[in-house]
Amino acid sequence: MSLLDLSTLLVCVTAALAFVNARYLRLPASIGVTVGGLLISLVLLILVALRVPLALSAVEVVRGIEFSDFVFQGVLSFLLFAGALGVNSHALWSLRGPVIAFALLSTAISIALVGGALYGLLALFNLDISFVSCLLFGALISPTDPVAVLGMLKQANVPKRIETLVAGESLFNDGVGVVAFAVLAGIAAAGAGGHGPDLGVGGVLTFFAQEAVGGLLLGGLLGLAAYLALRSVQDFVVEMLITLSLVLACTAMAAHLHVSAPLAAVAAGLLVGSLTDRRPAALSSREKFDAFWHLADELLNIFLFALLALEVVVVDFSAAALVLGVIAIPLLLLIRTVSVQVPVWFLRRRHPFAPYTRRLMIWGGLRGAISVALAFTVPPGPARDLFLVMTYVVVVFSIIVQGLTVGRLAARAGEQRAPAAP
Repeated sequence: MSLLDLSTLLVCVTAALAFVNARYLRLPASIGVTVGGLLISLVLLILVALRVPLALSAVEVVRGIEFSDFVFQGVLSFLLFAGALGVNSHALWSLRGPVIAFALLSTAISIALVGGALYGLLALFNLDISFVSCLLFGALISPTDPVAVLGMLKQANVPKRIETLVAGESLFNDGVGVVAFAVLAGIAAAGAGGHGPDLGVGGVLTFFAQEAVGGLLLGGLLGLAAYLALRSVQDFVVEMLITLSLVLACTAMAAHLHVSAPLAAVAAGLLVGSLTDRRPAALSSREKFDAFWHLADELLNIFLFALLALEVVVVDFSAAALVLGVIAIPLLLLIRTVSVQVPVWFLRRRHPFAPYTRRLMIWGGLRGAISVALAFTVPPGPARDLFLVMTYVVVVFSIIVQGLTVGRLAARAGEQRAPAAP
C-alpha cells in the first residue's frame, strides 16, 4: 500500500469515528474516537481469528505503521507546543516551585514505586524480568496526558491557579518521563552489553542533564528566534509558517543534538506565548493565531487517539499480561496518590492547596499515547510483549473511565472556587 493510500485510509477512518461520536455518542472527542477505534479493533481481531482475508490485510496495514515514530517524530511536539502556548507563563512562573516539585519529584517517586512493585508482582507470577526493565515500565507509564483534562478544567471554570498547576505539571512531566525512559533504556542497553550511558551516578546525572537542560535551552533559543521573526512581520500566513517551522526545528535539532524534543517544544511554546502576550502587536491577529493552534491541537489529538486504538490489533495479548494489567490499574492509582501527596507535604506551608487540587491531579492523571509509544520502543522480547499489554489495559481504563468522570470532579472544583489557594 502506498503512503498516499495509507494516509487516506487512516484519515478517513478517523473522520468516520469522529463523525459517529459527534452525531451519536457525543463523548469528549478523544474518548469517543478511542472507544470507536477499540470497537473496530475488536471486530478486526474476531475476523482475524476467523481468517477473513480482508481483516488479515487490514492488520498488516496497521502493523506497518511505526506508532512510536508517529508520536515522537510527528505529533507530540506539536501537541506540547500548542498546550504550552495556552498556559499563562506569568502564573506558571509564580507556581514554579510546586510545578518543578510535581514534575521532578512526583515522576521520580512514581518510577521508583512502580518499578519496585512490578518487580515484586512479577516474582509472584514466576516471570523473570530484570529490575531495570521494571523501572523502564515505571518511566513509560508515569507521564500523564494533559489534553482532555485541561479542556474539562477550562469548561468547569476551576480556579486559574489549579488549572495552571495541573497544566504545568502535565506538560513538564511528559518531558521528564521521556528523558527518564531514555536514561533507563540506556542503562538497560549497557547492562545487556550494548551502548548506553556510564552506569555511574555521575554519568546518569550528566545524561539526564544533557537531555533535559539541553532540551529547555534549545527550545528557549529557537523560541526567541521565532519571536524576533514574528514581530518583524504582519502577515498571518508567514506567522503560521514561522511557528510550524519552529516546532519542526525543535524536533529535528533535538534528535541530532541528543536532547529532549518534548521539553524543547514546551520551552518554545511557553516563550512564544509569553512574549506575544506581552506585545500583542507582534502578531497580526492573536485571535486567528490562537484559533489555528487550537484547531491543530484538536485534529492531531483526535487522529492520535484513533491510531492508538487501532494499534491494539498488533499487540499479542496473553492471559497473564491481561491479569497483570488489571492489577496494575489500582496499583498505579495508589502510587499516583503517593507521588502527588509527598510533594504536597513539603510544599503546603508555603503553598496552601485549594480543595480538589490533589484529587484532580490524581484522578486527572490520565495515561495516553505517550505511554503506548514508549512501550513500542522497548527492545523485542518478553518484557516488551508484557509491557505493551499492561500499558494498553491501563491506558484504556484511564481514557474511558477516568476521562469520563474527571469532568464531574472538575465541575465540583469549579463550584468551590477558592481565591487564595493554588
